[in-house]
Amino acid sequence: MAEKPLDPGRLRRIPLDRRPSKVSIGDFAAPVRAGMSFQEFLDSLPRLLGAQTLLEVARSIARARQDSREVILAMGAHVIKVGLNPVLVSLMEAGVITCLSMNGAGVIHDVEIALRGRTSEDVGPALDQGMFGVAEDAAELINQAVADGARQGEGFGEAVSKRLAALRPPHADSSILCQAAKRAIPVTVHVAIGTDIVHMHPSADGASVGQCSLRDFHVLTSRVARLEHGVFVNLGSAVILPEVFLKALNLARNLGHKVETFTTVNMDFIRHYRPTVNVVQRPVRLGGKGYELIGHHEINLPLLAAAVLEILACRKAES
Repeated sequence: MAEKPLDPGRLRRIPLDRRPSKVSIGDFAAPVRAGMSFQEFLDSLPRLLGAQTLLEVARSIARARQDSREVILAMGAHVIKVGLNPVLVSLMEAGVITCLSMNGAGVIHDVEIALRGRTSEDVGPALDQGMFGVAEDAAELINQAVADGARQGEGFGEAVSKRLAALRPPHADSSILCQAAKRAIPVTVHVAIGTDIVHMHPSADGASVGQCSLRDFHVLTSRVARLEHGVFVNLGSAVILPEVFLKALNLARNLGHKVETFTTVNMDFIRHYRPTVNVVQRPVRLGGKGYELIGHHEINLPLLAAAVLEILACRKAES
């Protein structure tokens, strides 16, 4: 037998005015025009999805700094490779970033930028010849700095930043490490043994790397312990820094620090499991809010930085 078609004649219907709608023209973007100011551009954005997230995150960061709260930026190395050091330096200059965390690869790229003004080798052809990661300049500086730092009780970030800045490298103005050292902004470095090219070099000392990186975990935890009403941003780290942040948060809470109401942000060009659960979802179960701002670093970070600085400038002018 042929299936009897369903008859829609009895469909219950309502007027459009009675149907809830998620989008109205009040949320629409305003027309853009040549010569508009950046504030006018921000005001022109639609109050929807990614644009709304950008504005809410910018306001959260600006509010945190106005109230002298922590803004911790954790970043993957790709951020450096797409040319964003000057943007990060501008945020440090403006007093927006209170603590900077990175993985071992970020340190390597930043040291190479400071020393030579260039970084990022072509891995495939170099790997074919067994010559990937064998440039000695940055490796010797980092490994020696960490070995010395371990003896002096320093963290990884402090040890490398101090040694690099003391050399007065030709491109110090473009170095995150040098500029953080200049402004006494703590840099914590979180290393997995064997993931970084400097670990292949005979000067690498695993005990020193472990000791200095563990100290940096405790330094980061001390800042996370003060994160109430602050902001934590994960910028382009898919695994290591989301995992480190979650443990630092747990340790801070275990030791009796109230860290419940704060903002978390994950910025990357695709969604990953660990940043979503370890940054955006789990940490803010007790309060606050988590955001995902998905898109290319080289577009989203300058937009966010400019929005934060614009908001801070406007609020300063109003006060």
